[in-house]
Amino acid sequence: MQGMVVDPQGGPENGTVRAYLLHKAKPHIPPWLTWGATGLVGALGHWRWPDNAAAGVGLTLTSVALTGATWLAGKNTTQQRRLHSAVTVACGSAWVTAACLAGPTAGPVDDLFLMGGPALALSWNVRVVLRTNTEGVVGSSDGGLLAKVGLARAQIGAAKVEPNRVTAPLALQPGEQTNDDVTKALAKIASALDLPRTAIRYSPDPDSERRGELVIVPEDMLAEVVEWEGPSNLGGSIADPLVLGRYDDGSLLVMWLPGDPDAGRNSTHGLIAGQSGSGKGDAALNLLTEILSRRDVIVWFSDPKAFQDFAPLRAGLDWAAEGGSQTEVMVAAVEAVIPARTRWLGAHGYRQWVPEAAEVQNDPEHSCRADGRACGCVGMPFLVAWFEEAANTLRNLGDDAFTGIAQEARSAGVSLIVSLQRPSYDQMSTSTRASLPSVIALGCDPRDEGFSLPETVIDAGAHPGAWANRRPGYCYVVSPGIDEARYPSPGRTRRFTIRAVPVMERLAAWAQANGAVADPVTAGAASGVAGRAYTGRTAADDGQQPTGLRVVRDEEDGMDNGGPLVDPEDADIDPEAELPESEEGDDAPLFGEESGRKPTPEEARRLFAAALEEFEDAGQMIVGPKDFMDWCDRNNLSRPWVSARLKEAAIEGRLEATNTTGRWRIVPVLTAA
Repeated sequence: MQGMVVDPQGGPENGTVRAYLLHKAKPHIPPWLTWGATGLVGALGHWRWPDNAAAGVGLTLTSVALTGATWLAGKNTTQQRRLHSAVTVACGSAWVTAACLAGPTAGPVDDLFLMGGPALALSWNVRVVLRTNTEGVVGSSDGGLLAKVGLARAQIGAAKVEPNRVTAPLALQPGEQTNDDVTKALAKIASALDLPRTAIRYSPDPDSERRGELVIVPEDMLAEVVEWEGPSNLGGSIADPLVLGRYDDGSLLVMWLPGDPDAGRNSTHGLIAGQSGSGKGDAALNLLTEILSRRDVIVWFSDPKAFQDFAPLRAGLDWAAEGGSQTEVMVAAVEAVIPARTRWLGAHGYRQWVPEAAEVQNDPEHSCRADGRACGCVGMPFLVAWFEEAANTLRNLGDDAFTGIAQEARSAGVSLIVSLQRPSYDQMSTSTRASLPSVIALGCDPRDEGFSLPETVIDAGAHPGAWANRRPGYCYVVSPGIDEARYPSPGRTRRFTIRAVPVMERLAAWAQANGAVADPVTAGAASGVAGRAYTGRTAADDGQQPTGLRVVRDEEDGMDNGGPLVDPEDADIDPEAELPESEEGDDAPLFGEESGRKPTPEEARRLFAAALEEFEDAGQMIVGPKDFMDWCDRNNLSRPWVSARLKEAAIEGRLEATNTTGRWRIVPVLTAA
């Protein structure tokens, strides 16, 4: 037994059995030493002040003051400990007063000392025993963690333990600590627990400045890459949750686009933001494939990168634009359909878009007829207007290009999705950014976190700057319908590989055959702005070719030798006729280099109208002087009169000014008429 050792915490390691027992007894000795010291003070006081009335008054006042001071000093402890301390001091000081005046052995004074003193000492021993944890270490329930990080005397409640997630309520010291103190200490807590910074989150109680929940996720379940294998709910409604991936505790990462009046959830617009290499493309593909798999939604999609990542899904889109003037027309069309869709929804008794609005209107409660009978109108599917690589569009159209859409579209059953690398204020107006309530924030530069996420989410522990582009697919999702406590929880989207391409192509084919088509109101409003640039989704078996493509029929030499050898526009020319005389201005150089004929005013109007028809037939609805250069060369016409003709056409209603100086939108012929 003499060779047994104990460690400093009481385990056998470094000392004798006597040392071990002494170490275990140390926490229980102070109450007994205080009991002995109290008896000694009483005996000395009686020797100094026997039967002294003035001393009695002084000792009584001292006893009362000491008890009150103990009560006040205990305000930062628990109520039970505060009361226990005050009662102990009151009993001890009262006994000392009696012993000093009457003597420690007079009457019941000695009996009270011998019985009451040990009882109080034992009560404190019991308290120490109850505070001792299972390892034999005396301390608070957090093992001194909060004291280490500067949150001493904060109280942790009973923790809720889930798979890979621990949630503990936290109560701070009233008047001394606030929720801001906890958010500033999160990095220290992560350091104390030897966990990454993103594993520790704090969710403040919205009704209190000193209460909240501390969330600890000890294991990163996102390290394993999960590949996309297909949509989660093929044929479901767009109102059902859209599955993007999973959170770090294994639960599904979801979001919603339409609102739900029963659940109190508003419709939303979305922002997808993340630096190059952060997995922004995969995040967008996760969201887009989920949208296209639903039966009651159409998608208008703009991608200045010529659908580099989204080509397999293009056939399922209702409208696809490749940037430039095509996107400019799409923006104008979205602006035009908003009031048309809002009027339709209002006329049918819908305050916001719900899945029933996409069905044939056979319910008398949603009838546009004055007599109250079912109107039978064709339903209106939800519309997603998606602008990929939107920084390009914003540079061309201005930083407030989406502001009107973002502020007005939600009530019309339209959701705006904007994707770009850095949503800073020099690229996107603050009004537009404030109107995008939802965000998928991927890795970014630490200095750019505030552009993507709300400040409250960053304070609660969200830190996309910690990933940058080193962890593709890691993200935070902030969106209506998601529990706000989940906002600072990291998730990860699913990975799209080459194996996903055939599945995406089959999904696009499903959308062609089974997906929604634009309702007459939406299609009419879009065509009124875009003309032939908007045709709606091509059916899978209608044999149509994409606009602008030419199909070579003869496989041998690429020439069609079965038709006439003369262009149709030259069919009426007599090859034997004399050439016309030269006209004024045919060879007159303009600006020192250019030459061309100046047509008469009547001829100019006719030629310009023909040019606009050519552009409209080709689906190019945004034009400017530079677009007429090749046309002028083809027709041997000078160019300076183009600007004048543009202004005349605008006055006549055939053109409409755009947000870009020198660019005009062609008003379709029927709309102009």
